[in-house]
Amino acid sequence: MESVAVVGGGVIGLSCAWRLTAAGHRVRLIDPAPARGASWVAGGMLAPLTESWPGEEAALDLGAAALERWLSFADELGFELRREGTLVLGVDSADTATLDVLADFLAARGREVDRLTGRAARALEPCLGPRVRSALSVPGDLAVDNRALLAALLRACDAVEFVAEQAVAVRPGRVEFAGHALDADVVVVTAGAHSRGLHPALTGVVRPVKGEILRLRARAGTLPPPSRTVRALVASRPVYLVPRADGELVLGATQHEVGYDTEVTAAGVRDLIADAEQVMPGIGEYALVETAAGLRAGSPDNVPVIGWLEPGVLAATGHHRNGLLLAPTTADAVVALVAGEPEPAATSPSRFAKGVR
Repeated sequence: MESVAVVGGGVIGLSCAWRLTAAGHRVRLIDPAPARGASWVAGGMLAPLTESWPGEEAALDLGAAALERWLSFADELGFELRREGTLVLGVDSADTATLDVLADFLAARGREVDRLTGRAARALEPCLGPRVRSALSVPGDLAVDNRALLAALLRACDAVEFVAEQAVAVRPGRVEFAGHALDADVVVVTAGAHSRGLHPALTGVVRPVKGEILRLRARAGTLPPPSRTVRALVASRPVYLVPRADGELVLGATQHEVGYDTEVTAAGVRDLIADAEQVMPGIGEYALVETAAGLRAGSPDNVPVIGWLEPGVLAATGHHRNGLLLAPTTADAVVALVAGEPEPAATSPSRFAKGVR
């Protein structure tokens, strides 16, 4: 049994802490506000198929493996997944051409995808409007209520010691705070976009990517939200709508490279609602329940960074849009690495820097 300090309490950190504890390690999770941050404002799409694109085959393969692992992961947590799949929409001819490329790419890799007309899409989801020109039905994608998931992970981490402090640096075998340090056999950096400031090897690798989301609720007299995840292209701009079991609808898709800014902007709210109205006209009559922004942890190749930074220090960060999706397989990888198993080349930090183990 080893002592492990997990630095960062989002979905990745909580998943790692849970699985490391189950593997017999003594785990301390360091975060002043666990289960918040980017994980708290995520859309909840487990969608490697509709997130994929030609040239990003490695990301698709990682995502597809994670999607399969999610079924047993959710069972172990006692957690329900949404299994209705994803509907991908296009509004104009350029959007339709993009959908055609995605459909051909998925079909060539043996993934199930059905091409639909706008009329057929509206038959499936009556809330969609007449501007929808084309669609793809992708039944293989899943979705998860991110906040219910975080609550379930907190419950599962009942044997984990939580340390409500802000780490300022990570060294081999220790986590440094303002004025003192905590010792551990292994330190795992799972602090998302804030990982870059914790270890020199992550400084030029992980970057913050801001995303804004809105949470809305149907009111009396409005059409109900869609029954499945809807991803749309509106004049080539992406927008997604993810229904929740409690009747809320999560609307998002903004991506801004603006450092550590987490304020919601009026322009961001305006643009999200304007694009959503192109595919779901009635959304303007919904109640606006919440606005929020979070920071995704980007990497140069959009593939996460999972592996040894140096002896005693592991990284599990850089998941960008796929933190929730890759949480189960990331936790499995971290448990395997702590046990001494080889490091997968696809996610190794060594792909970015010489001399990193």
